[in-house]
Amino acid sequence: MTTALYTGLVAHERFRPARHRLAYRVFMGLFDLDELPTLRLRTFRHNRPALVSFFDADHGDGSGRPLRPQIEQKLRDANIPFDGGPIRVLAMPRVLNYVFNPLSVFFCYARDGRLLATVHQVNNTFGERHFYTLPAQILDNRVEQSCAKTFRVSPFLALDMRYRFSLQPPEEHASVAILASDAAGPMLTASFKGARRPFTDRDILRAWLTHPLLTLKVVAGIHWEALFIWLKLKRAAAKPNAPLLTPNQRSAATTAPGSAPLPFKGRGQGAG
Repeated sequence: MTTALYTGLVAHERFRPARHRLAYRVFMGLFDLDELPTLRLRTFRHNRPALVSFFDADHGDGSGRPLRPQIEQKLRDANIPFDGGPIRVLAMPRVLNYVFNPLSVFFCYARDGRLLATVHQVNNTFGERHFYTLPAQILDNRVEQSCAKTFRVSPFLALDMRYRFSLQPPEEHASVAILASDAAGPMLTASFKGARRPFTDRDILRAWLTHPLLTLKVVAGIHWEALFIWLKLKRAAAKPNAPLLTPNQRSAATTAPGSAPLPFKGRGQGAG
């Protein structure tokens, strides 16, 4: 069975306008779209509530239609040849019927086992979704990809940015790292690194007991980071600026009896 669990660490680091880092342990599932209807476990259901479940409506266009034809259409739209090989998605499952995935990655393979492309599904907290469909070229067991940002995720990040994806396709280990940059350089990174475990009732129960608040941690982390950045920006906006003086005002102030010289930086620059 290809479907598996991956337990590991999610980390976010923002470099500007205020440096901030958070990390938390999570588990994800690697779900083979063709295997999903055949899985028979006490702790897992496909398109039905359970301790852990996978709903097609949480992915793709949200309609609940089968995911394979939706992803195949995105490959055709991107002019990526596909011969109907396996499609597997790395994503967090529903836990007690609740889930939020900031990012789900569909790995699209040729019938001979080669990884042909990935479809990155990005979700924001407003219920909107966007897809980046990119060809995959593996070098030293990693996939390196880049594209322009065309979908707003955070209110603190402009659209005029680029994403760089660095992936280790799921085998014994899996990792997904994203670097977002603008004209001034790197803005933030987000990553997941995990180790494979079997997709069995025992391992699902163990993962749940270890991470009982899985989805709540993700959502709380997103909003905590947003609050942190908002407070930093508000503090910076509230900081008073030094008054700008004309050359005549500066000359009068520095030559007035008993006055101390005003500091200034360089020729022709205002105080402070």
